[in-house]
Amino acid sequence: MKLAITSEGESLQSAVDPRFGRAKYFIVVDTDTQAVRAVPNTQNLNAAQGAGIQAGKMIVELGVTSLITGHVGPKAFSALQAGNVEIYTGAAGTVGDALDQFRAGKLRAARNADVEGHW
Repeated sequence: MKLAITSEGESLQSAVDPRFGRAKYFIVVDTDTQAVRAVPNTQNLNAAQGAGIQAGKMIVELGVTSLITGHVGPKAFSALQAGNVEIYTGAAGTVGDALDQFRAGKLRAARNADVEGHW
């Protein structure tokens, strides 16, 4: 399975970025091979609008099936759901911490967006 975590940096030691659509990076982890790679989200950092939708499309294109983030807005939530991506919100600490929490079953799947758009 491929898992993505929003990140402020390029490593597992980086802080979780609380934003989804405007996250600086997505750390993509292949839980089968343990391969980790940082995917920059530069095209959406300063987008006037549509950052969440475009980031959602990118996550789906990367083959991610689960996303861990701090918060996600309604349009991004819909785009991710349409791509069959399970969304986990409320993550904090480092990317490594969030990954450990996910593996331990301490994160719960979100049923709805938890912030307004343009957050």
